[in-house]
Amino acid sequence: MKKIFIALMFPLAALAVPPKIVKSEAEWKKQLTPQEYAVLRQAATEPAYTGKYEKNHEKGTYFCAACGTELFKSETKFDSGCGWPAFFAVAAKDHVVLLKDESHGMSRVEVRCAACNSHLGHVFEDGPQPTGLRYCINSVSLKFKPAR
Repeated sequence: MKKIFIALMFPLAALAVPPKIVKSEAEWKKQLTPQEYAVLRQAATEPAYTGKYEKNHEKGTYFCAACGTELFKSETKFDSGCGWPAFFAVAAKDHVVLLKDESHGMSRVEVRCAACNSHLGHVFEDGPQPTGLRYCINSVSLKFKPAR
């Protein structure tokens, strides 16, 4: 985990911290589908190769399914073969939070939405250049808006 926490890929002036969104679990349950709630709020994982965005090749932007925060651009999406949408960079550094995750007998880095604290997936150091990172993200945690 040598570079994940220190890589700064965006000029400081371009960073815009999203406003914090705080809701009760009852409010999240009312807003989200059962699958979205399981992944976004309880850190579940959708089965590999089942997500609607895994094979999406359209140009556009991916947002948090819970709160609408911009997360990834299609230009950073790549086919990693892992079974989930994979990106080599985030749209804005301050739009995600990275946390140490030692659940399930593994040591990983969890990716969460900085605005609503929803679980998105994990980031690994086996991605393509220029970052060498692979953000492995659940499709159910994303909403896609095609470019015009």
